[in-house]
Amino acid sequence: MQNTIYEYESISNEELKNHIINTTELHKYFTLDWKDLKTKQYCGILNFNDQDFHILPKIANHNDEKNLNIFIYMLMYAYDVKLSNEQIASCANEEHTILEVFVQMFANGLLQELKKGMYKKYITEQDNLNVLKGKYLINENIKYNFTKNKIYCEYDEFSENNSLNQFFLYAVKYLQKFVKDKKLLKQCELVFDEVEYKSVDINRVETLNFNRLNVRFKTSFEIALLLLKQSIPLFNQDKKSFAFLFDMNILFEKFIARMVKELDSNAKIQNQDNFGDLTLKPDIILKNQIIDTKYKRIKSIEDIKQSDKLQAFAYGVNYGVYNVMLLYPKHLDEVKYDLVLGKDDKKVQLKIRSIDLNFMGNDYKEYIDEIRKRVESLNG
Repeated sequence: MQNTIYEYESISNEELKNHIINTTELHKYFTLDWKDLKTKQYCGILNFNDQDFHILPKIANHNDEKNLNIFIYMLMYAYDVKLSNEQIASCANEEHTILEVFVQMFANGLLQELKKGMYKKYITEQDNLNVLKGKYLINENIKYNFTKNKIYCEYDEFSENNSLNQFFLYAVKYLQKFVKDKKLLKQCELVFDEVEYKSVDINRVETLNFNRLNVRFKTSFEIALLLLKQSIPLFNQDKKSFAFLFDMNILFEKFIARMVKELDSNAKIQNQDNFGDLTLKPDIILKNQIIDTKYKRIKSIEDIKQSDKLQAFAYGVNYGVYNVMLLYPKHLDEVKYDLVLGKDDKKVQLKIRSIDLNFMGNDYKEYIDEIRKRVESLNG
């Protein structure tokens, strides 16, 4: 696989290096130490000068295709994205980028739902009409129609011009910037021809409510939101480039949390609680254990930060669950330590474990099944 870069490694391509240094939007994803530019924990695709650079997690010892597939499998599982074997293979064969595959999957899914009918809802409108419709607005008529033969009314319109459809229209237009094959996105855009185009603040659209009338669009909404949040446009007058990057801290956390939830439906995920002036938010709370995921590379007990131990101790004491696990991805060697934090009646049993994410069966399901078994056996 061409143009592969690994997390935490130096970038040797001088043209790409200069592009990153000169592009403010990319600075948070890389570390510049004197003249040495290194990747951080963000993985995905960086497009520059019509070249795609894969930034991959180092899970399978520089086996590019294997690392790419594992990264895709983790994304699929963590975000509940359903790609076909053909779509996964097209990424490995460099026929399409991960972003292109995700976009096509989103557009195809949305189009199938739109063919069943657009979502409409009642919208309250106010307008100056020739005939009375709905409620007569006295103050507005005095203000606007004192000398006009019009009636200012407020009425409910069963309309497709609602916030959900406006979000989808924004998404299908925005995502066209990042893909070569725009056919499906264009088809979706045509269906929304009666919908008003508005710029969308993606940090606020999560408040959109779903009900029995529009719940069939929820999967398309969640995938679109994922694509909008992770896509970084980097356009200027003479060059067009973009990045599609995921924070491996968040991906690892979501990946493990979903597995634990499937194994124990009573597990609490990202549960935030206040203990006086102390706010705690463990990744996973079980009946008899708390698990906190840490996407860090550790080789020995000396690599465990004191702050992580203090955090584990705070979890155990405040939640009354005195069995805490810090879970790391395996880097070189398996990590397995058992520590005791505190003393007397304030003791927390701390388990430090690593999980090997390196496995390549025949397909996605086989991979997930194997990693799930490894998660299940962590307490052994």
